[in-house]
Amino acid sequence: MDEINKNKAAWNLIAKDHYHTFKKKLAEMETIINDNILNELGDIKNKTLIHLQCNTGADTISLSKRGLKKAVGVDLANENIFYANKLKNDFKMNNLSFIESNVLELDGKIKEKFDIVFTSEGVLGWLPDLKKWARVVKSLLKEDGFFYVYDSHPILHIWDEVKLTQKEFVIKYDYFNASADKGMEIGGYASEVKRGENYWWNHSLSDIINALIEAGLRIEYLHEFDTLFWNNGGMKEVGRTLFQYEGLENKFPMSYSIKAVHKK
Repeated sequence: MDEINKNKAAWNLIAKDHYHTFKKKLAEMETIINDNILNELGDIKNKTLIHLQCNTGADTISLSKRGLKKAVGVDLANENIFYANKLKNDFKMNNLSFIESNVLELDGKIKEKFDIVFTSEGVLGWLPDLKKWARVVKSLLKEDGFFYVYDSHPILHIWDEVKLTQKEFVIKYDYFNASADKGMEIGGYASEVKRGENYWWNHSLSDIINALIEAGLRIEYLHEFDTLFWNNGGMKEVGRTLFQYEGLENKFPMSYSIKAVHKK
């Protein structure tokens, strides 16, 4: 699919910058995982985990430091995997490995099952086919394991992004049946903004949940948050890598999490 290839090329442009940014953060902080995720994951000691769409592996490393028995990171971009392995070596993390792959093509490639299938922070919008994604998730999950996703809320992505930084709410994008949004820049939160054609699909919350249900998973919870995991402009930090618009507390969701397990 041409859009996926464009996305791969775009992410490759910023992989080196991400490596340097996250290497510095990992050296300075115990973890770069936000507080909401840490609270919901709970104790993950001696568990096995596969991290889908792992970028350059910084979150995978942070999770691995919490006592995982084994961790595997998967990402589309070959440069992300190259720098993920550099980070792994920098921090001498011997209980994790990284695989280059489109996650939509993972079904059948990895025979192992995991206690936790994990994905987070700006991920699902890069995937055009959630039904295929959900089947991959189920194929990787142990019978007694769980799937966890933490991501930006689809409602956040309907607003005009420039006006939102000024706390003005103007609907710019579709919520239902949204087609791919073409962008010509990538980066900004952990690298300089660079020119790179890319595509983002805004999936409704019902599409995300129904894809997991149709794949044979049972939803344990859906949680929504009025915080965001990056500073979208004019926000205050209210937790570890969590940001909020002052005066807009409790007004609308900006992030969500879902935990799902095999149907019994």
